[in-house]
Amino acid sequence: MTAEGPFAVLGLGLIGGSLARDLAASGATVWGYDTDAATMRRARRSGAVAATIGHDLSQLAGAQTVVFAVPVDAAPALMERAQPFLEGAALITDVGSTKRRIVAHAAALGLGRTFVGSHPMAGGDQAGWAASRRGLFAGARVDLCGNAAASPAAWRRARAMWRRVGGRPAARDATAHDAEVALSSHLPQVLAIALAGALAARGIPRNRLGPGGRDMTRLAGSSPDVWAAIVADNAAEVLVALDECQATLGALRSAVAAHDRGAVREAFTHARRWMEASGGRRAQIRRVEGVER
Repeated sequence: MTAEGPFAVLGLGLIGGSLARDLAASGATVWGYDTDAATMRRARRSGAVAATIGHDLSQLAGAQTVVFAVPVDAAPALMERAQPFLEGAALITDVGSTKRRIVAHAAALGLGRTFVGSHPMAGGDQAGWAASRRGLFAGARVDLCGNAAASPAAWRRARAMWRRVGGRPAARDATAHDAEVALSSHLPQVLAIALAGALAARGIPRNRLGPGGRDMTRLAGSSPDVWAAIVADNAAEVLVALDECQATLGALRSAVAAHDRGAVREAFTHARRWMEASGGRRAQIRRVEGVER
């Protein structure tokens, strides 16, 4: 057993499973829990999980760090079930894409002192233990959100855990976090399913798309259950993001309808300037006009 004590990871999907793999590879003792018994068996056989946690969660009483790695709509209820066994934990965290609700819920349960929520900016369109892998968090930004009661020790442990698996943790206000990810993370998901829906309505399969179209629609393969929960949890901010995007699309539609080539070109130019200012031009985006990329 390491000096930090055991890490308990509740939920062994893409994020939780990858975290368990990385922590175990670093020498940590990891206990795992999942509602799917087959997943727990596979995690145990892989060596990522040293012991499995029973359905009653009482084993959590011996864990120093407890990570809730379940969908955002399942985390509050699971935290309530676990609460009687969390008194000895030095850090309680989660990995959800939204932070305001879970930070407030932890405080309401009397866990505010040891709870620092986490949002690792990593993942993909695949889900489950089979999609988990070592190195998922290497170089990834991890937003950390807690309330005023969170202890310095809990913050230190949260930063140390994510640095241990290669992440780049940074403290954020939970409200500001949810507003930003509505645009940077949740809106791209919604736009991907909108595009997929339009293509499906025209009978155009994904294998008829070029690389750009495949890039744009990759997120359409994400878990419907996970993302419906995220959008519902952050609905107010997602609506703001959709309104802002709709305004941009509306202006572009008006320019196309008016055959205003200058306005259309300016829209593309504005987007390209944003890409260049953000350092987002991948390996010299090809400048060949009219070529499918």
